[in-house]
Amino acid sequence: MTRKQNTKAKFDNIAFICANKAAIKRTMSKLVAKYGNCDVAQADVIVALGGDGFMLDTLRKHISLLRRGLPVYGMNQGTIGFLMNGFSKDGLRERLVKSHAAKIQPLKMTAQTPDGTVEALAINEISLLRQTSQAAHIRISIDGEERMARLMADGILISTPAGSTAYNLSAHGPVIPLGSDVLALTPISAFRPRRWRGALLKNTAKVKFEIINPKKRPVSAVADSTEFRNVTTVEVKQAHDITFNLLFDEGHELDEKILREQFSV
Repeated sequence: MTRKQNTKAKFDNIAFICANKAAIKRTMSKLVAKYGNCDVAQADVIVALGGDGFMLDTLRKHISLLRRGLPVYGMNQGTIGFLMNGFSKDGLRERLVKSHAAKIQPLKMTAQTPDGTVEALAINEISLLRQTSQAAHIRISIDGEERMARLMADGILISTPAGSTAYNLSAHGPVIPLGSDVLALTPISAFRPRRWRGALLKNTAKVKFEIINPKKRPVSAVADSTEFRNVTTVEVKQAHDITFNLLFDEGHELDEKILREQFSV
């Protein structure tokens, strides 16, 4: 990944948005008083105040503008804040000018449910999870070729590099450097094959999951935090026509954060 500093950007017009919490709203009011505020449609940048979940919601909500290159700069008002920058009310425009853009392409999920076809985007991962005490039985095909006839597990997920340090890492999946042209396919508590640890796939791969005996062993599909229950088939591919530009402070770029995770103990 090439990190590009915003040396020519002025960021005169800032659109502040925040999570729906009283303390965060008060913080946003102070920033608006200091820097002004404008409508998202006229903004040079969106500054999002909240946690990682709010950042993911922001990217999905404003997708039409973000597809045209509008960058998003997050300031952490949540817990982890992996997709956010540290908070400070001072020197915001200077930080924006010195920031580096991380280009992120989401996953697109198309799933079949009893109510019809549903679609969703995921910046971090798409997960298939058992809904009951019965283990999920899932058939896995890659680019039209069956690769595993039956995975017996609590579930399985497919992750982007940006999301590889989230649920994927908790499920013992690999951390993937940002800019890598791969996706992580990671089982969740696999029972059979017991020793299967997943796979790394090209980001051009089209992955199909078929739920075996879905009435007895129902499965949910979750795109980040958007859940669809009782899915029967799920198809996943990277949305190469969508690119989100997330801005990170110099020295705290997203690829650097991901690299540090590989050496954390």
